[in-house]
Amino acid sequence: MCGITGTIDLHGPGPVDTAALDAMTATLLHRGPDSAGRFVDGGVGLGFRRLAIVGLEGGEQPIRNEDGSVVLVCNGEVFNHRELRAELEAKGHRFRTRTDVEVLVHLYEEHGTGLLDRLNGQFAFALHDLRRGRTFLARDPMGILPLYYTRTGRHFVFGSEIKAVLEHPGVERRVDLTGLDQVLTFPGTISPRTLFRGISSLENGHFLLVEDGEVSKQKYWDLDYPLMGDAPAPVSDEEYMETLSGLLEQSVRSRLQADVPVGYYLSGGLDSSLIGALVHRVGTSGTPHSFSISFGDEGIDESRFQRLMAGRLGSRHHETVFRPTDIASDLRRMVWHAECPVKETYNTCSMALSAAVRDSGTRVVLTGEGADELFGGYLGYRFDLSGRRTSGDPFEDEVRRVLWGHPEIFYERDYHAWRETKLDLYAPDVRDAFAEVDCLAEPVVDPEMLRGRHPLHQRSYLDFKLRLTDHLLSDHGDRMALAHSVEARYPFLDPDVVRFATTMPPRLMVTEDTEKYALKQVARDLLPPEIVRREKFGFRAQGSPALLRQDIEWVEDLLSYDRIKRQGYFDPDVVEHLKSQYRQPGYEIHPHLGDDLLLTVLTFGLLLDAFALPDNA
Repeated sequence: MCGITGTIDLHGPGPVDTAALDAMTATLLHRGPDSAGRFVDGGVGLGFRRLAIVGLEGGEQPIRNEDGSVVLVCNGEVFNHRELRAELEAKGHRFRTRTDVEVLVHLYEEHGTGLLDRLNGQFAFALHDLRRGRTFLARDPMGILPLYYTRTGRHFVFGSEIKAVLEHPGVERRVDLTGLDQVLTFPGTISPRTLFRGISSLENGHFLLVEDGEVSKQKYWDLDYPLMGDAPAPVSDEEYMETLSGLLEQSVRSRLQADVPVGYYLSGGLDSSLIGALVHRVGTSGTPHSFSISFGDEGIDESRFQRLMAGRLGSRHHETVFRPTDIASDLRRMVWHAECPVKETYNTCSMALSAAVRDSGTRVVLTGEGADELFGGYLGYRFDLSGRRTSGDPFEDEVRRVLWGHPEIFYERDYHAWRETKLDLYAPDVRDAFAEVDCLAEPVVDPEMLRGRHPLHQRSYLDFKLRLTDHLLSDHGDRMALAHSVEARYPFLDPDVVRFATTMPPRLMVTEDTEKYALKQVARDLLPPEIVRREKFGFRAQGSPALLRQDIEWVEDLLSYDRIKRQGYFDPDVVEHLKSQYRQPGYEIHPHLGDDLLLTVLTFGLLLDAFALPDNA
């Protein structure tokens, strides 16, 4: 992993503000502590910070093609680079480094923007074509790597993180209230929306072209499930399981490619345990490191299962003990990295895990995200098996029709009723302007990708778009790993695995009593039965009620009546009521059915401070 950033003069080959470019690049030091580079020419400036993983010597960026006419800065990995390199060398292309991403400049020479169809990887890159005077930027199909951008005056500005974009002197710092409304409504923001007005997140599976002073966007991939009327292939259940097992093994093998130590996270659940077992089956040089986190609270601790798996696999296991006081000490830094308010505190645990990875000397870690979304791992999938219907509330049906294109598609909550809860929480000025802020007023996904699909596939698509890409892979995954210069890789999100998952019949996702049925069948011969039979146990930590009970001065200040009123985003009387409610002895928020509204208010306050965002005047 690395960090990229840049500016492009949309009015022509004007001078590049190199001081601004260097300042933008410097904000990404944590993403790439090993070296820095930049390219400046004809109104285009590209900045780069490197985390050396593959081709340690001579793999500096920017990277050019043979005649220097194509220049690349890339954040990420290309896992099929060896096959691509052999193919390109056979066509006469000359490589200067052993790094994986050099294939991109030569693929571009051969295929133009069509190179994206040839890649198996996780990436966000900017490729400048000097001959055509255009810049090509892309984000990988799954959205593992982020890419943010904006237009300001005569410049197009981009970066791996929003903090790099904000460092450009022409970019204003303002809150996007619709982004805030998304955080309160969905698992997090949904690309292209962010918490910063005017700054967009490039959607997964999309690319940008900056050419002749214009910026255009195009989708090149989406998660596409078959229509319910399509005839499935005549494949037995056993063949499905065998193929899935082989694809997962190959995915793990390709993600172990590195010139630095590679380890894996071990939560004690099915997904990470299966990844760990496949790491050991594939075989690596030396004994792999595994990493887990434990809590003193038995209600959320999984250490018994983590130790069981580590002992079964014989890994060099690292267990990080996380205390409630650690949440408070890490929360401010976590929000600076996440660039988004959150409604759960577990990001602080993820950041502690990546610190343990770094301290062990490991630079790459495999993790199990994506399995729940692709193979039916959440309770909602079982709910969908019971059949779905309209809500009986015409207002809620209309919200669903706007969001999903159909009133019978239910996802997570009654949004019309929740809209009233949000309105109560907002400050009066926000309420008065809510029609302009309301994130439920327009679709957040393409309804065509839901129409005519099986209910389980509809939920999978929504989980992928609303939960996985911009939350679990972004503020929770990429940001918490790179906070300590660690690269996270996701075997379940290999393109071949994902494509195959879309062909599997829904009955192999969930049965009446079993989530992730197919994965459990694959895992039976690899994992202890205690792990395979476990019910889904979400990764979570203590929330804002635990923080309030610690009487922390800065928490009290951020949630004080005067401060909330001055900022003008939330109603101070409602915040005071929540504080009183959350402080009650024994009060807890249900991990699946409740939203930690006070934590969202608190971390939003931290966001305002971290990025010098203005009050809502």
